[in-house]
Amino acid sequence: MSQADDDAEIEASRAPLLDHLVELRKRLIICVIALFIGFGVCFGFADHIYTFLLKPFVKAGELAQLVAQGHKHGPFDLILALLGQKQLPSLDAKTLQLIFTGPLEFFFTKLKLAAFGAVVLTFPVLAWQVYSFVAPGLYKRERRAFLPFLMASPVLFLLGAALVYFVMLPFVMWFSLSQQITTAEISVQLLPKVSDYLTLVTTLLLAFGLSFQLPVVLTLLGLAGLVNSGMLRGVRRYAIVGVFVVAAIVTPPDPISQLMLALPLCLLYEVSIWCVWIIERRRKREDEAAEGTDVVPV
Repeated sequence: MSQADDDAEIEASRAPLLDHLVELRKRLIICVIALFIGFGVCFGFADHIYTFLLKPFVKAGELAQLVAQGHKHGPFDLILALLGQKQLPSLDAKTLQLIFTGPLEFFFTKLKLAAFGAVVLTFPVLAWQVYSFVAPGLYKRERRAFLPFLMASPVLFLLGAALVYFVMLPFVMWFSLSQQITTAEISVQLLPKVSDYLTLVTTLLLAFGLSFQLPVVLTLLGLAGLVNSGMLRGVRRYAIVGVFVVAAIVTPPDPISQLMLALPLCLLYEVSIWCVWIIERRRKREDEAAEGTDVVPV
């Protein structure tokens, strides 16, 4: 499609300000309804969802019991156990306990869980409403370029969330359980509050999920012409330092947790450079094709 056709399409989609406001209200109403429905569904299954989020804590308890039984283990054995590739001892119902110290603490915790779950559950609807509102103001080629990012963003978020659920949380909780002290006179045990555990889970999920959006952000910046592959390669060493600083801030204060976030982010940064390079090559071919059509034969 030529530039003139794109401009004609944009001009045809122009509407008075009042029509834009009506359209915005319609999109907002759909988003609010979707969030209310998602909140109701998640609150109805709040106990099941919270139990599901406790699975990493159970895995950590099994790992702590394996270590307490005196089995020889190395770092790779712990990783294999976390990934489910090594048999772990089973726990009884009283081995691990969570508590709440206020009469309504667990109720409000379930409300927060339902709100967080509603946003995650309805994200496709919310993202599509945002896209539907801004799409009429985009060129056709811009809409085609935007759709892949709309699909890649939730996939990358889920990859980050999976890393948290299957690796990070079990390791963090196992590390916390390893700090317990039991002697003949005293017993120092981990009894986390239900609200504190949910805060830890949501913080790690958001930290990893948002950090995994790095390729989407950098590729969009490359598409807008704000960065290029040469620039990203030139600042690679500073980017790696920045990645480790961010990992140190958003993860628990232990080097293994920081590496679990920093190493995937470094890999995603390299993927971002590759994506921006592909965009540059495609843009160069389009410019060369446009220049060829502008040549008038003598």
